[in-house]
Amino acid sequence: MKGRTLALSAAVLAGVLLISPAVAQKQYGPGVSDTEITLGQTMPYSGSLSAYGASGRAEAAYFDMINAQGGVNGRKIKFISLDDGYSPPKTVEQTRRLVEEDHVLAIFGSLGTPTNTAIQKYLNEKKVPQIFISTGATKWGDPTHFPWTIGWQPAYQAEGHIFAQYVLEHMPNATVAILYQDDDYGKDYLKGFSDGLGDKAKTMIVKQVSYEATDPTDESQVVALQSSGANVFFNASSAKFAAQAIRKAHAIGWTPLQLLNSVSTSVAAVLKPAGLEASKGIITVRYLKDPTDPTWQNDPGYKDWLAWMDKYNPRGDKDDSINVYGYSVAQTMVQVLKQCGDDLTRENVMKQVANLHLALPMLLPGITVDISPTDWYPIKQEQLAKFDGTTWVRFGEVVASK
Repeated sequence: MKGRTLALSAAVLAGVLLISPAVAQKQYGPGVSDTEITLGQTMPYSGSLSAYGASGRAEAAYFDMINAQGGVNGRKIKFISLDDGYSPPKTVEQTRRLVEEDHVLAIFGSLGTPTNTAIQKYLNEKKVPQIFISTGATKWGDPTHFPWTIGWQPAYQAEGHIFAQYVLEHMPNATVAILYQDDDYGKDYLKGFSDGLGDKAKTMIVKQVSYEATDPTDESQVVALQSSGANVFFNASSAKFAAQAIRKAHAIGWTPLQLLNSVSTSVAAVLKPAGLEASKGIITVRYLKDPTDPTWQNDPGYKDWLAWMDKYNPRGDKDDSINVYGYSVAQTMVQVLKQCGDDLTRENVMKQVANLHLALPMLLPGITVDISPTDWYPIKQEQLAKFDGTTWVRFGEVVASK
């Protein structure tokens, strides 16, 4: 009997040994091996929005640092970042290449609302993560209909609400002129601002003019807005066009209160080209620490960012907050990969994305990344700031942008 018991025990142990490797087996999706994780994106390295290409270069530089430190759970990140010139047809072409030829695990950080819109349905049908894309369109927060797509930055419509509330509180009798890009990005800001004014939108908004992302300039639109007599100018335009509009308004002597959307607040990429004197007094909302703000001189997070810029992104402009953006969103991506462990399937990537809670070092105090299966908006707070001719000076409390 004793011998039989020992035999049974040995058989059970053998069974456990056979089962255990299967239980602990690594789970890999496309683009993953024991040594590598492949991510892809499209970015406007050329064209009218090329200033935002700095974010793609910053993300690549951050992954270079992670790889130099041994990678994520022992795997190096292979990052393929392709130029789409902010052209949706080109975005489709390049994204198909990334998915069908390069076999990326996920599309990460691709920039642009119309460009990401062009690939959203395709990626969701293919069940390819389209994550932390560089656009604040409100529609990215829809896990019911598009469970493979999520943004990262605050929603444009919610940001528009913040601007509208500021105007209602401080200039309740204002007349407002709006410049916006004629695509989903600009229209999202327009809707958010109009909704935020409520019934007063009909009387307060006296003129709204759009431009195309392919236009050489928006200066004629600024002249048209001046003719409205508005005393508030909401500049909901991308970097190059925001700079042109600020410069033109100053040149023609139009001095309204200017509100500038957060995607165009880089001192290096927007305000310096516009003219620092012309930019004085502009109000915006911020969620990232601005590298030109001396407040952060002794901040550990800023010091780490500065050291990373020096070593891994030396060609990047330290006055360009787009480099702060790229650094921070790449940190978020790395955290997701860490949480995945050895289950690096596309399904588990999205599971980890939907369970993420981070206090990133270059987010403003009180602002965090928080995502749950039912809340698909990662960053939901911002703070008002005014440009003093040198840097952005924050004021008021951190407010909800959703």
